[in-house]
Parts: sequence; C-alpha cells; structure tokens
Amino acid sequence: MVDTLTGIPAPVSAKLAKNEAIKTASNFLREPLATELRQDTSHFSEPAVQILKFHGTYQQDNRDARQERRQAGLERDYSMMLRTRVPGGHVPAPLYLTLDQLSETYGNGTLRTTTRQTFQIHGILKQNLKTVIGSIIQQMGSTLATCGDVNRNIMAPAAPYQQRPDYRYAQEYAHKLADVLAPHTRAYYELWVDDQPIEIPEDPEVSQAKQFVGQGVQVVGSPEPLYGNQYLPRKFKAAITVAGDNSVDIYSQDIGLVVLTTPTGKLKGFNILVGGGLGRTHGKEETFPLLAQPLGFATPAEIYEVVQAIVAVQRDHGNRQDRRQARMKYLVHQWGIRKFRRAVEQYYGSKLKRFRVMPEFVAKPELGWREQGDGQLFLGLSIENGRIQDTPNCQLKTALREIAQHFALPLRLTPTQDILLTDINPAHREKINQILVDRGVLPVERIPPLVQVSMACPALPTCGLAITESERALPDVLRRLHGLLGELDLAHEPLVVRMTGCPNGCARPYLAELGLVGVTPEHYQIWLGGSPRGERLASVFLEKLHVDQITTMLRPILFCFQQERYAQESLGDYCHRVGLERLRPLITLE
Repeated sequence: MVDTLTGIPAPVSAKLAKNEAIKTASNFLREPLATELRQDTSHFSEPAVQILKFHGTYQQDNRDARQERRQAGLERDYSMMLRTRVPGGHVPAPLYLTLDQLSETYGNGTLRTTTRQTFQIHGILKQNLKTVIGSIIQQMGSTLATCGDVNRNIMAPAAPYQQRPDYRYAQEYAHKLADVLAPHTRAYYELWVDDQPIEIPEDPEVSQAKQFVGQGVQVVGSPEPLYGNQYLPRKFKAAITVAGDNSVDIYSQDIGLVVLTTPTGKLKGFNILVGGGLGRTHGKEETFPLLAQPLGFATPAEIYEVVQAIVAVQRDHGNRQDRRQARMKYLVHQWGIRKFRRAVEQYYGSKLKRFRVMPEFVAKPELGWREQGDGQLFLGLSIENGRIQDTPNCQLKTALREIAQHFALPLRLTPTQDILLTDINPAHREKINQILVDRGVLPVERIPPLVQVSMACPALPTCGLAITESERALPDVLRRLHGLLGELDLAHEPLVVRMTGCPNGCARPYLAELGLVGVTPEHYQIWLGGSPRGERLASVFLEKLHVDQITTMLRPILFCFQQERYAQESLGDYCHRVGLERLRPLITLE
C-alpha cells in the first residue's frame, strides 16, 4: 500500500505493540495514571509508569537495597525521579529556589543537572508526586514531555553573550519550538493542579504556526493535532545552536538546527540536520549510534512548519513494532536522506532550500567569570557529574541557595551538566566569590580540565536500565587518569571522557575521545577516537575491560600520543588518525 500524500509505502498495519496499545488506551495521557494517583499504594503499575513518563517522571527503586528487602519479604523501595522542562537550560531564580526546597522536603536532598539541560529530583514518594509537580507548575515551571514518546527538552547554547544576536536567537527559538512541539492534551493540568486556572502566556507567532500545520498534517479528530492518539514511536530529541558552537552535540539529535545570521546580525534562517541518535543495545548489531545528516535550510517564517513536518514523518513512518528500531535515526538510515527529504517536502508542501555552508564547530566549557557584553557578568560553575549536593568538603547546594536568595540570579544549565549564573552586577562579584569560598566550592582554575569536560549518567542505584556504575565510579577513574596524564606531562589536556552504566548513551559516550560504556558489573566497553568537537563518532576499542584496568590500558596509548601527536592535536583526533588497529597491539593486560 502506498501513502497517497508522500508516494512512499505506508507502514503495514499490525496488532499494536504493548507500548502502542498503552498509549492508545490512555485517553491522551490520562489513564490508568489518574486512577492510580488516587490509590493508597507505594508505586504505579507498568501501564501507568509508561504514561507517567510523558508527565516527566520515571518510577525507580533503590537497587542497592533490593536484595536485603527481598530477603526480608519487603517490596522494593520505590520512588520517583522527576525531570523539569527548561528549554535552553534557562531557570529563573524563583523556580530554582522552589526546586531546591522540593528536593529537600520531598526528594533525596540533591538536585541533578542533566545532559539535556534540565534538572532532576530523585527520591520523591508516590504520595508526594502531585504536590511536587503542582508546586513547579505554580512557579511557571513544567515537567511535561521531558520523558516519553514525544519531543523532549530542546537544547541550546547556554552562554548569555548579549552582544551576539545568534546566541539570543538560539535561546528564543528553543523556547518557541518547545511550545510548538509540546503535547496539547489538558491531561497534564487536570492531573497535577486539578485543572485550576494557570496563567500560561501564548506567543501569537507560535499559535499561528500550530494552526497552520494543523491544517496540513493534523491527525483528524484528535486533541493532539501533531501527535495523534499514539504519539511518536519513540523518544525524540532536538537542539538548536549557532554556527561554530557545538556545545549541544548537534549531531546526536533527531533534529538539529543551526542559526545563521548576516554580518550585521540579522537572522537569515536555520540549517537543518536530521537522524542523529546514540542509543544502542549490546549484542544487537542492528542497533548503533548515528550522526545527523544535512536536510536543508529554512527561513524564520518556515521553520515551525518544517520542524513539525519532520516530526509528522516520524510519527507516520517510524517503526512502532520494534522499539529498538523506533528512533528516527533508523528511518533516515533505512530510507536514505534523499527519500526522507522528499517525504518531509510532501508533508510541508514545498521544496526545502539547500543546506548552507557554515564554519567548523568547536565545543568548549563556558566556565569561570566571563563578560556578557552588556556590562554584566556570568559565572560558569563546574558541577561534577551534575550532582548538586552538600558534602563535608563542599556545600555546593547551600552556596547556590544563598546566591539565589541574595541576588536572584537567573541560571542556565549547560549541555555538559554545569551551571551558569547570569546577569551578575560586577559590583557583586566579590560577594559571590566569597560565598563560594566559604562553602568550599573550588574555582575553575583548581579543577583539572579532564574533570571539567567529563560526563556521567546517574546509573546505579536508581536507574532501572543500569548494568553497572557510572556517576559513582567516574570520579575515581578520573583521579587515576589525571595522575597518569601528569606523569606524561599531559595534565592540562582537556581529554573528553564520558561514562554510562549501560549502552543507551545518556551521557553521549559515543562522541567522546574516551567512552566508557557499562557491559557487566565493574566492566566497560571502551570506545576511542571521537572528536572533541562532537562531529565524529568513536569506535569500539575493547569489548570488555575491568574498571581497575582502564589506566593500565591507556598508559601505552597516551605515551605514543605524547610522542607522536601533531601540534594541538587531541587524543581523539590522534587515535582516529593512526587507527585503532595500530593501537590494539600496544595493550598488554593480565
């Protein structure tokens, strides 16, 4: 059967897969979640858990306590992880203080910045979930669509360079596109605030775009004009950046937009990349990471409709029978970019413009004190693995609370799990520095470059998919690796290291110079050769290595790198240039 709109073979109808049936029966994200919220239980059923994700929450349990509780005849230690929706990572001070207090009162006392520029609160009990989400909504925050089979938080460069119009456009369109691609169902407000009136200002430009696209790719009769009653086949990720800045890992996104401006700063439009994605499964060779490919160019007047047309193609043609093959990257890969472009043009109703030439990307952390360009300053704080907490040596959480209370500074979360404090009056610089010093927060100059650019996913004990440790293991790995780099006179090398507790790729390890991917407890698959600029995938170097052998494995490689590197060459570029086959014989492990 051929789709009359695109001329492309339509998906063969079949019995709905489990997740698809749950979404279809949910009455647009209401049930069985609404019923189970009223029940006096400690956890949700599996169907409710799937719908809960669309509202921004994952059900988890403390895996450290599983065996002990099982032996004692107790159920699992259930709790919820809640994720906020903050396009471009922008968090006003009142919302931050609310999240801080909620994490203390109802969570595990910590906040965590994510690799998609959001906040996560861990440890919320089912009975408190409505109170927590309702409090966030009342502060004009949201958790809607930060999980589930919809477009998730839209990323953008966090740096507030006010003299750069392109950076301002990236933030502006991240917010507008987030609204365009948000679910329309009223279920979110019905469930979490009892449908109380909430003032949600609507952008007329965005509203008009929704109505226009609704006439073209609307699912007839659905309260969801873009998503329909089954939503997307799988999660969907988008980011927008500026030419030359790849802090968002633009090639890892389902949709990546690049702002292009005239020499005078006027917005020309957006280069569009499609089909990126990093998730895979060990032992399943049909799953693999892919980089996004150039699709075309759109003007500001076109971009909303083009983006929704791309989403609609994935909605109608993405694989709904096999979730391992359901991401849009596989559709682009199987069709090829020309066929995919033709489908998008059919949905959009017009030919796409040609992809424009743009400069090479770089990726660097925006840490330390910087000028915004408007007479004010911003301060980038390195947050190791994104965990904001108080420890005996560093009361980071208290320091950020005090700064927010005294100065009401907006925050911006970065794609590398760091925090920028923005709009700082230069007269307040020393006072802010003093708060940080008093609370033991190290200045960026005292943090090794290796640590500044590293990332880890949370993994154990909360993530249900984790095979082994990540956040709790990476600090020790980096400490040993920093010592090795020092021995080889490479201590200032900003080696990009990323670790995940499973192959799903949440910390984007397949784009790292050194990627550590959990394969069994305490063992990792080793990936080498990614680009520090984020435009090249790494390759598998070793299938399995114990965590204690990582530095032993790296020593001869780093020695050759130190001896043979070109000027300013990174380790990832070196490994890619000489080839992994040449490096493997260097490794001798007992």
